[in-house]
Amino acid sequence: MRMLWSFAIVVLVLLAACTAGPEPTATQDPGVDGGFAYGEAPVDSIQLLIMESFPVQVNAIVSGNLPDGCTEIDSWDQVLEGQEIRVTLTTRRPRNVMCTEALVPYEQTVSLDVLGLPAGEYTVRVNGVAADQPLEFTVDNAISE
Repeated sequence: MRMLWSFAIVVLVLLAACTAGPEPTATQDPGVDGGFAYGEAPVDSIQLLIMESFPVQVNAIVSGNLPDGCTEIDSWDQVLEGQEIRVTLTTRRPRNVMCTEALVPYEQTVSLDVLGLPAGEYTVRVNGVAADQPLEFTVDNAISE
């Protein structure tokens, strides 16, 4: 009987250790309490959409699959280095939350900052994946004063 009670106590302690912590709420600051995990979005394809305007405006239509039902697109950042426009598309996922473990397709439109770029050919990369076609300006993409 004593062994049965010992076994029951061990099981209860193990079950208590397996419970998840409190679910983060919208008011929690992830930078302070670590309520969210951040990463880069997986990218399958990038399509460039060039608007008929001057100066030219360009959108990158980025598509891929997020790893689960809780992960979402959080933000993006753009850096120009030489003839390459690099975009980092960041995801956000709440910590300590159970999620569906199925891929979730996404499509995100990213407005590229191309105002003032000189004429030339540019490669657009999002999270290391290059767009199918280069971006080409035959004239400087700036308004002359």
